[in-house]
Amino acid sequence: MSLIIGAFYFFYFALIGVHIIFVPKILSMVGYSSIDIGIIFASAPLVRFIVPFLFLKGFKLDHKAFIVSLFLMLLGAISFYPALSFFWPLLISNIVFGIGISLLLPYIEVIALEHIGKESYGKIRLFGSFGFIAVALVLVRYLDEPTIGIDFLILMAIVATALGAYIGTLEHKKSSANIGIIENTQSFNPQEHLWLWVGFLLMQVSFGPFYNFFTIYATDHGISLDMTVWMWSFGVLVEILMFYFQGPLLRTNLYKLLQLTAFFTALRWLIVAAFPDNIFLLFASQSLHALSFALFHTVSISILFSLYRSKRLAQQFFFGISYGLGGFLGALGSGVLYQYAPAWLFVGGAVAAFAAAIAFGKHRNHLRQAA
Repeated sequence: MSLIIGAFYFFYFALIGVHIIFVPKILSMVGYSSIDIGIIFASAPLVRFIVPFLFLKGFKLDHKAFIVSLFLMLLGAISFYPALSFFWPLLISNIVFGIGISLLLPYIEVIALEHIGKESYGKIRLFGSFGFIAVALVLVRYLDEPTIGIDFLILMAIVATALGAYIGTLEHKKSSANIGIIENTQSFNPQEHLWLWVGFLLMQVSFGPFYNFFTIYATDHGISLDMTVWMWSFGVLVEILMFYFQGPLLRTNLYKLLQLTAFFTALRWLIVAAFPDNIFLLFASQSLHALSFALFHTVSISILFSLYRSKRLAQQFFFGISYGLGGFLGALGSGVLYQYAPAWLFVGGAVAAFAAAIAFGKHRNHLRQAA
């Protein structure tokens, strides 16, 4: 099962890489304006935020929902072809695609943690990072026309769908013999650990300047585009290393570790803000991606896995509130900052990350008082 899950991560994140890195460029090549592209891509994080709430209203987190999500992901990817030249059909295609991917990963994450365990999870999850890098290095050589990028998108979606269906079928056969296949979503209440969820939200808000403007920010300060790409690649490399070697860290206090990752994320953004033209220090800031993304991600999903009985729903809310709502607010806020106060762009990110550290600290205090 571990090998199949690793393969799924590889192709799933290769698919995400095509969607994030190349589809905006493809839409620009077709003739869409920046505003059009922004609207289309703002739909995905909003969908990711909304979808988990549906499961509090009667939808069931079962094998059938997982298969439907695979179908929606594939349908959304395929429909990019006929919709590419038309704004509204393309927006709908991206929403359908967004619904599919918002359901898939939380389901797989729970299966991975159940089969692999939190200490070995990173050694499988790093295949996703390899997939992200691989598709970027390959597709950049062949993206001569928009349809080639869509071909890659569909191919990655087909393979990810096939692997996901296989994993889901194996898991369904295994769980069918056990009691409690369907989780009791009635027992899930994020307000019980409010400060934890506030921290998750703020951490992803802090990444808004990085995900949306780091390339523009670095090149505007005299860093070449080639060097900026190497910085991105270096960040993914240290992420892979952390995923592989993080096991011993996960045997320590996870809540303290979560707070530390937020502090180091704030430090990371302050370095970028203070030294925007210093290549050495920018690489140093990228080395902190090992903590601010890789370790933070594993610690977060591990905490939720042990904290809630409704494990899949907890993971879906994590992706919905952090990468969904947090990603949307981070993109919106960073756009406003870079438009009107560009020097404060990454200071804003640092403030959000530091606020996340405070929120995680309040959550730790709450746990100590409740003990």
